Amino acid sequence: MNSMTRLNKYLALKLGWSRRQADNAIASGRVIINGKPATLGVHYQPGDSIIVDEHSLSPHIEYRTVALNKPTGYICSRRKQGSVPTIYSLLPRDLHHLKPVGRLDKDSSGLILLTNDGDFAHQMTHPSFHKIKRYLATLNQPLQPLHRQMINDFGIQLPDGPSQLTLERQHDGDDRRWVVQMSEGRNRQIRRTFAAFGYTVTKLHRTNFGTYALGDIKRGEWQEISRRAETSRDRVML
Repeated sequence: MNSMTRLNKYLALKLGWSRRQADNAIASGRVIINGKPATLGVHYQPGDSIIVDEHSLSPHIEYRTVALNKPTGYICSRRKQGSVPTIYSLLPRDLHHLKPVGRLDKDSSGLILLTNDGDFAHQMTHPSFHKIKRYLATLNQPLQPLHRQMINDFGIQLPDGPSQLTLERQHDGDDRRWVVQMSEGRNRQIRRTFAAFGYTVTKLHRTNFGTYALGDIKRGEWQEISRRAETSRDRVML
């Protein structure tokens, strides 16, 4: 953490709150910093005394990052949508403060990273870092060579911007199953790209995100990522 950090960010990391929850606690007088009621926008620095609801907080923040093999039928949200479960139902309660690094839609499966390290999340998701994501995609019908060339070589224009994917067959001679790689990650981008040519993605499974690979994590299970792994330049087989 920087030498000076906004107090709401510190509270969010320490207590698993959202920034809004932290701001509400500060505004309602529940937070005391160095013996005085905290104010919105105040900064925290190491050595400051922080008391929340009459409980003193340890200055140490434990950063945690986990990899989850998300099954289909789960959403990447804290709140259920009707009867649809969230990925947090697959995690122990002491990991519920972690936030997803990017998203997978309900009908997609595979590798999801969750963390309380904002710098790590930024480096994994901001377009300037060009983190490659790898998926296994199955189409409802064989992909025509012209369409493959257009997607792979030129890309297409979607309503929210251009989309270009790198496509390789999963198996020789099979034009329905593809390895898809991309460095972006806009909402349902792969599905919308194929849909523009009349195809439906019937299965979408993410196997890699940057240097992280799903490895042998079983469906619905998770694994902790060590701090050493996060800084490695080599592919991390989880």
